[in-house]
Amino acid sequence: MIYDCIVVGGGHAGIEASHIAAFKNHKTLLVTSNKKNIGDMACNPSIGGTAKGIIVREIDALGGLMGKIADISHFQIKMLNNSKGPAVRSLRAQVDKVTYPKNMINTLENTKNLDIIESMVEDLIIEEQKVKGIILEDGTKILGKTIILTTGTYLKANILIGSENKEGGPHGERRSNLLSDNLKKYGLKIQRLKTGTPQRIKADSIDFTKMQEEKGDDTLWTFSCDNAPSYNPNEQQKCYLIYTNENTHKIILDNLEKSAMYGGYVTGIGPRYCPSIEDKLVRFKDKERHQLFLEPESLYYDEYYLQGFSTSMPRDIQEKMVKTLPGLENALITKYAYAIEYDAIDPLQIKASLESKIIENLFTAGQINGTSGYEEAAGQGLIAGINACLKLEQKEPLILKRNEAYIGVLIDDLVTKGTSEPYRMLTSRAEFRLILRHDNADLRLREYAHNIGSIREEEYLNTKKKKENLKQCEEFLKQQKLKITPDIKKKMSEKNITIPIKTESLYDLLKRPEITMSLLNEFIELPFESVILEEIEIHIKYEGYIKKTYKEVEKMIKLEEKKIPENIDYNEVKNLASEARQKLEKVRPLSIGQASRISGVNPSDIAILCVYLKKEYNKNE
Repeated sequence: MIYDCIVVGGGHAGIEASHIAAFKNHKTLLVTSNKKNIGDMACNPSIGGTAKGIIVREIDALGGLMGKIADISHFQIKMLNNSKGPAVRSLRAQVDKVTYPKNMINTLENTKNLDIIESMVEDLIIEEQKVKGIILEDGTKILGKTIILTTGTYLKANILIGSENKEGGPHGERRSNLLSDNLKKYGLKIQRLKTGTPQRIKADSIDFTKMQEEKGDDTLWTFSCDNAPSYNPNEQQKCYLIYTNENTHKIILDNLEKSAMYGGYVTGIGPRYCPSIEDKLVRFKDKERHQLFLEPESLYYDEYYLQGFSTSMPRDIQEKMVKTLPGLENALITKYAYAIEYDAIDPLQIKASLESKIIENLFTAGQINGTSGYEEAAGQGLIAGINACLKLEQKEPLILKRNEAYIGVLIDDLVTKGTSEPYRMLTSRAEFRLILRHDNADLRLREYAHNIGSIREEEYLNTKKKKENLKQCEEFLKQQKLKITPDIKKKMSEKNITIPIKTESLYDLLKRPEITMSLLNEFIELPFESVILEEIEIHIKYEGYIKKTYKEVEKMIKLEEKKIPENIDYNEVKNLASEARQKLEKVRPLSIGQASRISGVNPSDIAILCVYLKKEYNKNE
């Protein structure tokens, strides 16, 4: 039997890749070392977060599972940055570590066209730089037309606690010993990366009275564009906020050389934006304290996750560190923090479709590409799965632009700039973040999903209906006038709102910073759902900024439309700076737009390249 698609690894990237391939009616095989670890949350017990929550919305809009499963598996959810502008708002949910993977496994096992086997993949079958299948640890060969590697942190993984260095993946699972060496043999560049996880604390050893409660929102939220909320906001679990102190810092700094990182035991490069606690103290010496969160892991576990206290210190030092924290003086550590090193590939060797530039029909997604985080992995897995299918169908790949999705920003950053440390998505990475919001992910991406067949018809119709409602709401607001009666004057005066001197449309009134939809709803009943009102209010209040953003988008698109031939010889382009020549040759950008985003390629190099392309390839223009 020859599978259409074989996915290696059952983490968040592998789940999305295998599910979407099977959903699109391609015979798919998921190979995982342990079925019980499918959807495992080896690190933090949450889905979403700043920027990441928008990625989850995008995954849902394109037909992925993460948002839908998170909606039925969480026990707390809130909108981050709700008091700030819409460009930085993101959902974050505390997700049950038992329920979430259980729901994922159940979904995959009931997915047509999807087989799941337990084994370790040791090698690929390669013929003339094309992948033809996989070789399992027992020597079994399985043929596949496309292969997607989503191996997470398992490639030659090592667990480090102080001077201890043991072979093994997360939770001490077996690591993959041979696959990364074989990938190197086939021409892929391998790099060594590091990440880590903090302690888990037994719940009944924690004094929560010394901590600040962090509750979920009263507002009902969902990641999925199609799910109705299925939880009671009053029954959400609490998280708790605490801070490190002078005693914590003294113990860490006095024992710095005992950590795996500063003791010289770590060879991999760690994440800049999710550093260990000892790294925070070294890098941010001016800070007197660092915030930490106690987060419940599961309704079925009696333990809390100590968010922000990742470390590779020895166990005895971890004991002392934890017990300096307020409310944790008598803490019982059920699982010690550790660092984990693993192999990853150089993402400059993959295309924007996530297909390898070195081996045809081989796709990679997730931490093997140098990223960090469940959401980044899932987004890549979904795109890799979609593009593997589109290649099988002899169709053009789905390449999301930077103005269309955070997933597009993520992949473009990887394949254009590369990364030498675990990449984490941040809102600051997205130059068009004002139009890449939580509220409009479905409007941005559902048309693509419908065209490539990655969503159900009813989901597409839901989005069409939303678009129609948005038009109706906007027209309603333009036509509906607010007559300034004595009663309305009184209410506005009580709220310290400047009273309009004449009758205005609701649309024009909303342009005022102090006028909100909820306020207008007190004067005139607005017959639309809250999601529609929210979308329109953002559009009206940020109309000028949004128009400015789209002008910038137009400039970018013009540069993206200037294609660079695949066979270009950069040695023939005279006067290019040597660094630019090297970088262009390494990345092999597909357009002038992509070339302009390469580190080391300056505007003068771009101008020279444009002149060369016009002279050599557009002589008839």
